[in-house]
Amino acid sequence: MAVGALMTSGTVSAHGADNPYERGPAPSQSSIEASRGPYSVSQTSVSSLSASGFGGGTIYYPTTTSDGTFGAVVISPGFTAYESSIAWLGPRLASQGFVVFTIDTLSTVDQPASRGRQLLAALDHLTQRSTVRGRVDATRLGVMGHSMGGGGTLEAAKSRPSLQAAIPLTGWHTDKTWPELRTPTLIVGADGDTVASVSSHSEPFYQSLPSTLDKAYLELNGASHFTPNSSNTTIAKYSISWLKRFIDNDTRYEQFLCPLPRPSSTIEEYRGNCPHTG
Repeated sequence: MAVGALMTSGTVSAHGADNPYERGPAPSQSSIEASRGPYSVSQTSVSSLSASGFGGGTIYYPTTTSDGTFGAVVISPGFTAYESSIAWLGPRLASQGFVVFTIDTLSTVDQPASRGRQLLAALDHLTQRSTVRGRVDATRLGVMGHSMGGGGTLEAAKSRPSLQAAIPLTGWHTDKTWPELRTPTLIVGADGDTVASVSSHSEPFYQSLPSTLDKAYLELNGASHFTPNSSNTTIAKYSISWLKRFIDNDTRYEQFLCPLPRPSSTIEEYRGNCPHTG
Protein backbone atom coordinates (compact mmCIF):
# COMPACT_ATOMS: atom_id res chain seq x y z
CA MET A 1 0.00 0.00 0.00
CA ALA A 2 2.78 2.38 0.93
CA VAL A 3 4.64 1.60 -2.27
CA GLY A 4 1.49 2.13 -4.33
CA ALA A 5 0.86 5.49 -2.69
CA LEU A 6 4.44 6.52 -3.25
CA MET A 7 4.31 5.58 -6.92
CA THR A 8 1.04 7.47 -7.39
CA SER A 9 2.49 10.50 -5.67
CA GLY A 10 5.55 10.36 -7.89
CA THR A 11 3.40 10.21 -11.00
CA VAL A 12 1.40 13.26 -9.95
CA SER A 13 4.60 15.16 -9.17
CA ALA A 14 6.04 14.33 -12.58
CA HIS A 15 2.91 15.67 -14.24
CA GLY A 16 2.93 18.69 -11.98
CA ALA A 17 6.46 19.62 -12.95
CA ASP A 18 5.39 19.76 -16.58
CA ASN A 19 1.90 21.22 -16.15
CA PRO A 20 0.59 21.91 -12.63
CA TYR A 21 -3.02 22.01 -13.90
CA GLU A 22 -3.00 18.59 -15.54
CA ARG A 23 -5.56 16.29 -13.93
CA GLY A 24 -6.31 12.62 -14.43
CA PRO A 25 -4.68 9.85 -16.46
CA ALA A 26 -3.62 10.15 -20.08
CA PRO A 27 -6.74 10.38 -22.26
CA SER A 28 -7.86 8.11 -25.09
CA GLN A 29 -10.76 8.10 -27.54
CA SER A 30 -12.59 5.70 -25.26
CA SER A 31 -11.97 7.80 -22.14
CA ILE A 32 -13.38 11.01 -23.63
CA GLU A 33 -16.36 9.13 -25.08
CA ALA A 34 -17.16 7.33 -21.82
CA SER A 35 -20.29 8.28 -19.93
CA ARG A 36 -18.10 8.76 -16.85
CA GLY A 37 -14.46 9.71 -16.49
CA PRO A 38 -11.88 8.64 -13.89
CA TYR A 39 -13.13 10.78 -11.00
CA SER A 40 -15.91 9.89 -8.58
CA VAL A 41 -18.36 12.79 -8.37
CA SER A 42 -20.29 14.39 -5.53
CA GLN A 43 -22.89 17.12 -5.81
CA THR A 44 -24.41 19.89 -3.76
CA SER A 45 -27.43 22.09 -4.36
CA VAL A 46 -27.43 25.88 -4.29
CA SER A 47 -30.83 27.28 -3.32
CA SER A 48 -32.21 30.22 -5.26
CA LEU A 49 -32.55 31.91 -1.85
CA SER A 50 -28.79 31.79 -1.30
CA ALA A 51 -27.92 32.75 -4.88
CA SER A 52 -27.29 36.35 -5.88
CA GLY A 53 -27.71 37.35 -9.51
CA PHE A 54 -28.83 33.92 -10.79
CA GLY A 55 -31.42 31.31 -9.92
CA GLY A 56 -29.48 28.67 -7.99
CA GLY A 57 -28.41 25.28 -9.30
CA THR A 58 -26.33 22.18 -8.70
CA ILE A 59 -22.56 21.92 -8.28
CA TYR A 60 -20.89 18.67 -9.37
CA TYR A 61 -17.30 18.12 -8.28
CA PRO A 62 -14.63 15.43 -8.05
CA THR A 63 -14.92 13.83 -4.62
CA THR A 64 -11.18 13.48 -4.10
CA THR A 65 -9.13 16.21 -2.46
CA SER A 66 -5.77 14.57 -3.22
CA ASP A 67 -5.34 16.23 -6.64
CA GLY A 68 -5.59 19.81 -5.39
CA THR A 69 -7.89 22.32 -7.04
CA PHE A 70 -9.77 21.95 -10.33
CA GLY A 71 -10.82 24.24 -13.13
CA ALA A 72 -14.52 25.06 -13.24
CA VAL A 73 -17.32 25.70 -15.73
CA VAL A 74 -20.81 27.14 -15.33
CA ILE A 75 -23.58 26.02 -17.72
CA SER A 76 -26.81 27.90 -18.54
CA PRO A 77 -30.01 26.38 -19.94
CA GLY A 78 -31.90 27.79 -22.90
CA PHE A 79 -35.01 29.90 -23.46
CA THR A 80 -37.98 28.75 -21.30
CA ALA A 81 -35.81 25.91 -19.95
CA TYR A 82 -34.57 24.89 -16.54
CA GLU A 83 -31.37 23.48 -15.13
CA SER A 84 -32.70 19.95 -15.67
CA SER A 85 -32.36 20.43 -19.44
CA ILE A 86 -28.56 20.57 -19.25
CA ALA A 87 -28.06 18.54 -16.06
CA TRP A 88 -26.51 15.56 -17.92
CA LEU A 89 -23.39 17.62 -18.55
CA GLY A 90 -22.76 18.10 -14.81
CA PRO A 91 -21.56 14.65 -13.75
CA ARG A 92 -20.18 13.84 -17.18
CA LEU A 93 -17.77 16.79 -17.19
CA ALA A 94 -17.06 16.69 -13.45
CA SER A 95 -15.97 13.05 -13.68
CA GLN A 96 -13.23 14.16 -16.06
CA GLY A 97 -11.77 16.56 -13.48
CA PHE A 98 -13.78 19.79 -13.37
CA VAL A 99 -16.08 21.52 -10.93
CA VAL A 100 -19.32 22.03 -12.89
CA PHE A 101 -22.20 24.33 -11.94
CA THR A 102 -25.45 23.82 -13.86
CA ILE A 103 -27.74 26.74 -13.09
CA ASP A 104 -31.30 27.97 -13.22
CA THR A 105 -31.83 31.53 -14.40
CA LEU A 106 -33.81 34.31 -12.73
CA SER A 107 -36.28 34.20 -15.61
CA THR A 108 -36.83 31.49 -18.21
CA VAL A 109 -37.59 34.10 -20.87
CA ASP A 110 -34.71 36.56 -20.44
CA GLN A 111 -32.29 37.48 -23.21
CA PRO A 112 -28.60 36.60 -23.82
CA ALA A 113 -27.17 39.69 -22.11
CA SER A 114 -28.98 38.69 -18.92
CA ARG A 115 -27.84 35.09 -19.30
CA GLY A 116 -24.26 36.28 -19.63
CA ARG A 117 -24.49 38.29 -16.41
CA GLN A 118 -25.99 35.29 -14.62
CA LEU A 119 -23.23 32.97 -15.81
CA LEU A 120 -20.66 35.37 -14.36
CA ALA A 121 -22.64 35.78 -11.12
CA ALA A 122 -22.70 31.99 -10.78
CA LEU A 123 -18.94 31.80 -11.38
CA ASP A 124 -18.41 34.39 -8.65
CA HIS A 125 -20.65 32.42 -6.29
CA LEU A 126 -18.76 29.24 -7.10
CA THR A 127 -15.32 30.73 -6.46
CA GLN A 128 -16.16 33.06 -3.56
CA ARG A 129 -19.16 31.79 -1.60
CA SER A 130 -19.91 28.16 -2.43
CA THR A 131 -19.18 25.32 -0.04
CA VAL A 132 -16.72 23.89 -2.59
CA ARG A 133 -14.84 27.11 -3.33
CA GLY A 134 -11.67 25.61 -1.83
CA ARG A 135 -11.73 22.97 -4.58
CA VAL A 136 -11.79 25.53 -7.41
CA ASP A 137 -8.89 27.33 -9.05
CA ALA A 138 -10.45 30.77 -9.65
CA THR A 139 -7.94 31.51 -12.43
CA ARG A 140 -9.16 28.58 -14.58
CA LEU A 141 -12.81 29.15 -15.47
CA GLY A 142 -15.11 28.58 -18.42
CA VAL A 143 -18.72 29.02 -19.50
CA MET A 144 -21.17 26.96 -21.53
CA GLY A 145 -24.82 27.33 -22.42
CA HIS A 146 -27.61 26.06 -24.63
CA SER A 147 -29.62 28.24 -27.04
CA MET A 148 -30.29 31.54 -25.23
CA GLY A 149 -27.68 30.33 -22.75
CA GLY A 150 -25.31 29.89 -25.70
CA GLY A 151 -25.83 33.54 -26.56
CA GLY A 152 -25.19 34.27 -22.89
CA THR A 153 -21.95 32.30 -23.13
CA LEU A 154 -20.72 34.67 -25.83
CA GLU A 155 -21.82 37.65 -23.72
CA ALA A 156 -19.99 36.33 -20.65
CA ALA A 157 -16.79 35.78 -22.61
CA LYS A 158 -17.04 39.28 -24.06
CA SER A 159 -17.54 40.80 -20.59
CA ARG A 160 -14.80 38.77 -18.90
CA PRO A 161 -11.92 38.08 -21.29
CA SER A 162 -9.97 36.34 -18.52
CA LEU A 163 -12.21 33.28 -19.01
CA GLN A 164 -10.25 30.34 -20.36
CA ALA A 165 -12.94 28.62 -22.46
CA ALA A 166 -16.41 29.23 -23.89
CA ILE A 167 -18.74 26.69 -25.53
CA PRO A 168 -22.10 27.89 -26.92
CA LEU A 169 -24.34 24.90 -27.74
CA THR A 170 -26.76 25.66 -30.62
CA GLY A 171 -26.51 29.26 -29.46
CA TRP A 172 -29.05 31.99 -30.21
CA HIS A 173 -28.34 35.72 -30.36
CA THR A 174 -29.45 38.72 -32.39
CA ASP A 175 -25.81 39.92 -32.45
CA LYS A 176 -24.00 37.84 -35.07
CA THR A 177 -20.51 39.35 -34.76
CA TRP A 178 -18.05 38.70 -31.93
CA PRO A 179 -14.67 40.15 -32.91
CA GLU A 180 -14.11 41.30 -29.30
CA LEU A 181 -13.77 37.78 -27.90
CA ARG A 182 -10.39 36.81 -26.44
CA THR A 183 -11.52 33.50 -24.89
CA PRO A 184 -10.86 30.23 -26.77
CA THR A 185 -14.31 29.38 -28.14
CA LEU A 186 -15.82 26.15 -29.45
CA ILE A 187 -19.12 26.85 -31.23
CA VAL A 188 -21.45 23.88 -31.57
CA GLY A 189 -24.26 24.00 -34.14
CA ALA A 190 -26.75 21.42 -35.45
CA ASP A 191 -27.44 20.76 -39.11
CA GLY A 192 -31.19 20.37 -38.49
CA ASP A 193 -31.61 23.39 -36.21
CA THR A 194 -34.80 25.26 -37.15
CA VAL A 195 -34.74 27.58 -34.10
CA ALA A 196 -31.19 28.97 -34.39
CA SER A 197 -30.14 27.78 -37.83
CA VAL A 198 -26.40 27.46 -38.32
CA SER A 199 -26.54 29.79 -41.33
CA SER A 200 -27.89 32.64 -39.22
CA HIS A 201 -26.32 31.88 -35.83
CA SER A 202 -23.46 29.44 -35.22
CA GLU A 203 -21.68 29.94 -38.55
CA PRO A 204 -21.64 33.76 -38.47
CA PHE A 205 -20.67 33.63 -34.78
CA TYR A 206 -17.67 31.49 -35.69
CA GLN A 207 -16.72 33.48 -38.79
CA SER A 208 -16.73 36.74 -36.81
CA LEU A 209 -14.26 35.53 -34.18
CA PRO A 210 -10.73 36.94 -34.52
CA SER A 211 -8.49 34.93 -36.85
CA THR A 212 -5.82 34.91 -34.14
CA LEU A 213 -8.15 33.32 -31.56
CA ASP A 214 -8.09 29.62 -30.73
CA LYS A 215 -11.51 28.72 -32.07
CA ALA A 216 -13.47 25.84 -33.57
CA TYR A 217 -16.85 25.17 -35.17
CA LEU A 218 -18.49 21.78 -34.70
CA GLU A 219 -21.68 21.17 -36.67
CA LEU A 220 -23.52 18.07 -35.48
CA ASN A 221 -24.91 15.73 -38.11
CA GLY A 222 -28.53 14.57 -37.85
CA ALA A 223 -29.12 16.89 -34.92
CA SER A 224 -31.67 19.51 -33.86
CA HIS A 225 -31.70 22.66 -31.77
CA PHE A 226 -32.55 20.53 -28.75
CA THR A 227 -29.87 17.86 -29.18
CA PRO A 228 -27.78 19.41 -26.34
CA ASN A 229 -30.65 18.68 -23.92
CA SER A 230 -29.92 14.94 -23.97
CA SER A 231 -26.77 12.97 -23.28
CA ASN A 232 -24.66 13.21 -26.43
CA THR A 233 -21.24 11.63 -26.85
CA THR A 234 -20.07 13.97 -29.64
CA ILE A 235 -20.90 17.09 -27.63
CA ALA A 236 -19.29 15.58 -24.54
CA LYS A 237 -16.02 14.40 -26.13
CA TYR A 238 -15.26 17.70 -27.85
CA SER A 239 -16.41 19.79 -24.88
CA ILE A 240 -14.16 17.75 -22.58
CA SER A 241 -11.24 18.09 -24.99
CA TRP A 242 -11.78 21.86 -25.37
CA LEU A 243 -12.12 22.46 -21.63
CA LYS A 244 -9.09 20.32 -20.84
CA ARG A 245 -7.00 21.95 -23.53
CA PHE A 246 -7.77 25.54 -22.56
CA ILE A 247 -8.88 25.58 -18.92
CA ASP A 248 -6.21 23.10 -17.82
CA ASN A 249 -3.71 23.87 -20.60
CA ASP A 250 -3.53 20.10 -20.98
CA THR A 251 -1.91 19.49 -24.35
CA ARG A 252 -2.58 15.74 -24.02
CA TYR A 253 -6.06 16.60 -25.41
CA GLU A 254 -4.76 18.44 -28.47
CA GLN A 255 -4.77 15.13 -30.35
CA PHE A 256 -8.60 15.10 -30.36
CA LEU A 257 -8.83 18.64 -31.77
CA CYS A 258 -5.91 18.72 -34.23
CA PRO A 259 -5.78 17.62 -36.94
CA LEU A 260 -9.38 18.73 -37.38
CA PRO A 261 -11.97 15.97 -36.90
CA ARG A 262 -13.37 14.76 -40.21
CA PRO A 263 -17.06 14.53 -41.16
CA SER A 264 -18.72 11.36 -39.89
CA SER A 265 -22.08 9.94 -38.94
CA THR A 266 -22.20 12.44 -36.05
CA ILE A 267 -20.16 15.36 -37.49
CA GLU A 268 -21.52 17.33 -40.44
CA GLU A 269 -18.57 19.72 -40.46
CA TYR A 270 -15.67 20.77 -38.26
CA ARG A 271 -13.60 23.90 -38.73
CA GLY A 272 -10.84 25.38 -36.63
CA ASN A 273 -7.34 26.73 -36.45
CA CYS A 274 -4.60 24.19 -35.79
CA PRO A 275 -2.33 23.85 -34.05
CA HIS A 276 -3.66 25.84 -31.11
CA THR A 277 -1.53 28.60 -29.68
CA GLY A 278 -2.94 28.92 -26.17
